[in-house]
Amino acid sequence: MPTYLVRHNTVYRYRNPVAFGEHRMMFRPRDGFDQRTREFHLEIRPEPVAVGWAEDASGNLVGHASFGRRATELHFRTSVTVEQVPFGTDGVHVAEHARVAPFSYGAEEMRDLSRFVERQHVDPERAVDLWARRIMAEDSGRDTWAFLGRLNAAIRRDFAYLRREEPGIQDPVQTLKTGRGSCRDFAALMAEGARSQGLAARFVSGYLRVRSSNSRTRLAGGSTHAWLQVYLPGAGWIDFDPTSGTVGNRDLVRVAVVRDPAQAAPLGGSFMGFPSDFVGMKVDVSVSLVDEQDRAVGTNLYEPA
Repeated sequence: MPTYLVRHNTVYRYRNPVAFGEHRMMFRPRDGFDQRTREFHLEIRPEPVAVGWAEDASGNLVGHASFGRRATELHFRTSVTVEQVPFGTDGVHVAEHARVAPFSYGAEEMRDLSRFVERQHVDPERAVDLWARRIMAEDSGRDTWAFLGRLNAAIRRDFAYLRREEPGIQDPVQTLKTGRGSCRDFAALMAEGARSQGLAARFVSGYLRVRSSNSRTRLAGGSTHAWLQVYLPGAGWIDFDPTSGTVGNRDLVRVAVVRDPAQAAPLGGSFMGFPSDFVGMKVDVSVSLVDEQDRAVGTNLYEPA
């Protein structure tokens, strides 16, 4: 049973002392049947006057920090140990009625899944639909599991990874046209492709452990990582990472699972001062595997994605 050690450090710097508004944090991994947080440590400087935690509507743990004094730097430092039950694709059992796509979810499931089936981006020329249908047509049997695997692999194979500094998600149609994007753009594209065929998909934000020296995978392990989950009756929510082309939770640590990627920002807040006071932000993330003697191995440090 693998155990991961995640260190996530963020620092904001200012030319002059500024006051800070409330900051919203999504740092603590999401616990579930295949992932459990063993230890979580958070250090904030300057020390906040209050820190509170609550679950959002999707069951993610969200923190809020309030501050009482000015400073020229604001630091957030976390250290998290997460235990994971590996996901085996050989054991996936998809309900019989869902093995051929497109299919219809049951009435009761659809009550909860409808927002995840809805398209999230405008596609007037149905470019994403046509792209997904071409991939589906590669299998005359229209096997659902095989279709999702091909969709995942097609992004890994046909699209160039791009480190984007701009916030937000690139429109999936734009990703198709340019043939490039970041991990969050690839997740949004695959999610829209799955939704175009009536499948429920949601956005996942978290961390990636990089195993190899492959430049694309190494770049994808930036400050945070993004992928998606697709809901299959009988199997539940399954992780797909189109950036690396993998299926399942291997080397992925979930923090937030949301309908809209904007809901999964790891850190957000405000400051009171002149716009010119802001110097910049730096993020360092390391994700390592912990062996039986609790020694971390294979640590990697990254600049912001």
